[in-house]
Amino acid sequence: MDDAGSNHSLASSSEKQQAEDLQGTKTSQCSVTTVYKAYIAGGARIVTVVWSKTLISHSLSVVVEHLDGSAAAAPPLVCKIDLKPWRPFWSKKGLKSLELENHRVDVYWDLRSARFSSRPEPAGGYYVALVCDEVVALLLGDSKKEAFKRTKARPSLADATLISRRENVFGRRSFSTRARFGDLKREHEIVVENSISGMAEPEMWISIDGDVVVHVDNLRWKFRGNETVAVERTPVQIFWDVHGWLFGAAVGLGHAVFIFKPSPPETTEASGEDDRQPAAAVVSSSMAPEFCFVLNAWKLE
Repeated sequence: MDDAGSNHSLASSSEKQQAEDLQGTKTSQCSVTTVYKAYIAGGARIVTVVWSKTLISHSLSVVVEHLDGSAAAAPPLVCKIDLKPWRPFWSKKGLKSLELENHRVDVYWDLRSARFSSRPEPAGGYYVALVCDEVVALLLGDSKKEAFKRTKARPSLADATLISRRENVFGRRSFSTRARFGDLKREHEIVVENSISGMAEPEMWISIDGDVVVHVDNLRWKFRGNETVAVERTPVQIFWDVHGWLFGAAVGLGHAVFIFKPSPPETTEASGEDDRQPAAAVVSSSMAPEFCFVLNAWKLE
């Protein structure tokens, strides 16, 4: 394998993802992006929901666009809500009405009882609902009863499908988050730890619910790889790409990518085919399971 060519492609993909995910690392703290397939305005749509939080802002964005994303498709529908939990008088409950291909799309939200923490999205006590043609096409949060009562709309006959989830986290030696792998029942705690600085050989540990499931020594030679582990008796492929940590412009800083993909048992043998495959290629693979969770880990000084 040509390491130089591999490193160049990795750098290009990392730079592209950085531009897409963040608006400058100096002000960005963290963000969570979830992508759904939902049926809105008579057709299948891609709905992208972004919760973002910086030192000076906190927002929720909802983007609805055509499934194929072609230039001939209608322009995306964009709804942005500024969240200001630190202020006593902000719009914790509201409604925005937009138009998509001659259909009215209502975005309802109620965050009056939302439980916020250091993460950008609430832990519970809220709902965000997309309603079109008197149907709730997408419903987020745990206050579902209240959402249906307020919108006076019926559930969709075709449930929205979670396609992917992507999260940006910042840290030095440890990066932690919580995620549900596709249709699995509960959230799991994910922790990525590293030992890069100093004279010792770089190492990395990935834990799920307190158990180390991946340990990589000689990380300088294994900066890209994958393993399959069992979570709730379901095989989950874990891909990592830490080139940005080890060989970026500032050694020990930079951007690393971790991908968690539930997969059916019959496909797990393929997990070891190429342990140096770029992580970006994994996301776009046509053979990939429908859902994946992407963790972007940004090292700070």
